[in-house]
Amino acid sequence: VVFLQIVHILNMTSAKIVSFLLHPEESLHSLQNRIEFETGISSGNQELLLETGICLDPRKPASQCVIDGVRGWDSYMVYLFDKSKTVYDGPFASRSLSDCVNYIVQDSKIQLPIPQLRKVWAEAVHYVIGLKEDYSRLFQGQRAAMLSLLRYNANLIKMKNNMVSASQQLKAKLEFFHQSIRLDLERYSDQMAYGISSEKMLKAWKEMEEKASQCAQAEDIGYLDEQIMALHTEIVELQKSPYARRQGEVMESLEQRAIDLYKQLKTRPPDHAYSDSTDMVKIIVQTVQSQDRVLKELFGHLSKLLGCKQKIIDLLPEIEVALNNIKEADNSVMQMQGKRQREIWHLLKIACTQSSSRSLVSSSLEGTASTPSATWLPQGSSGNTAPHPLSSLAAPEDGENFADVIRENMNYLELFSSILQEVRQEQNSMMVS
Repeated sequence: VVFLQIVHILNMTSAKIVSFLLHPEESLHSLQNRIEFETGISSGNQELLLETGICLDPRKPASQCVIDGVRGWDSYMVYLFDKSKTVYDGPFASRSLSDCVNYIVQDSKIQLPIPQLRKVWAEAVHYVIGLKEDYSRLFQGQRAAMLSLLRYNANLIKMKNNMVSASQQLKAKLEFFHQSIRLDLERYSDQMAYGISSEKMLKAWKEMEEKASQCAQAEDIGYLDEQIMALHTEIVELQKSPYARRQGEVMESLEQRAIDLYKQLKTRPPDHAYSDSTDMVKIIVQTVQSQDRVLKELFGHLSKLLGCKQKIIDLLPEIEVALNNIKEADNSVMQMQGKRQREIWHLLKIACTQSSSRSLVSSSLEGTASTPSATWLPQGSSGNTAPHPLSSLAAPEDGENFADVIRENMNYLELFSSILQEVRQEQNSMMVS
């Protein structure tokens, strides 16, 4: 047995309902093509929302429109919006009058027999109830739009938080990078007079510092933050607006008056008495006027909702670009930091090698014509010393005492271990501060 399913689509651009019999396993794309044929809204511009504000999933079949359970033929309405429009031109014309109701509206003073009047008034009551229900359905469509807006806003907040967090991390890393590179440049300058020099490396470090300053531009997200805060304020105001709540109290009151009037007519005996429809026509006219007013307010509020939602849609790609720029800058800073640290370790290696080599040369020339300039004098020692380029490494001579070399290397290893420990303590204190 194949159970047929019917989906009811409320076109929010025209306030009209179109219904479709769903074919078994019909795709949503197929249904959208049929909707396009009936409404003129292209499938690409269609936004189909459930009453919860959830947009229909194009990967699922069209039957997702119909929820299991029985709540009335229009209880599970799907609301159709045109994504190419943010301003809706409501209110729209009220539902048309039947011939007999239009007859008494044209002349409310006309006298009709009670049995005939009962039939006319029954249709009049049905018309008044229909006007109220038309508004209720459109209000549910507006509510679905509000819930959809809040879902987009939740995604906006999530992306904003990610962007702010990434920006703060980049700012912290840049501050650490600038502090550490300034310290490295100072220490490098101090040791150039007696240690190791490399113009190429010094130039590269200064270029790193300039590039890090350029990376700081990525952390500037103030212009986006201002737009997001303005949107949040606008959304809060839309939620607080009285038009965000149902405004059908007047129509509900008129509906009850029409029902009571009809009940009073039913109690009158079906004799040869006649009566006019003045009171019922007043209710009809007041209900139409009330609907015109609340629909004008509803569509004005709906247009603001859709305009705000479009702002979020336009803003999301900008946030994505900003987030990518921050991540790229972050990666660049970390790569420069790693490169510089590797170069520092390379300097230590060169210094250790030079120190060991000079120690070997000094020990092999003891008792001969050795001069003070043959040894590597530390800072503060007497004598004039010259910086040692990275390419100047002394080679050990034959016949050296390698036991002495090993002892010397162990001594220098202990010395550089203490130096490295001091460097780590300084870096840790910089990070804590």
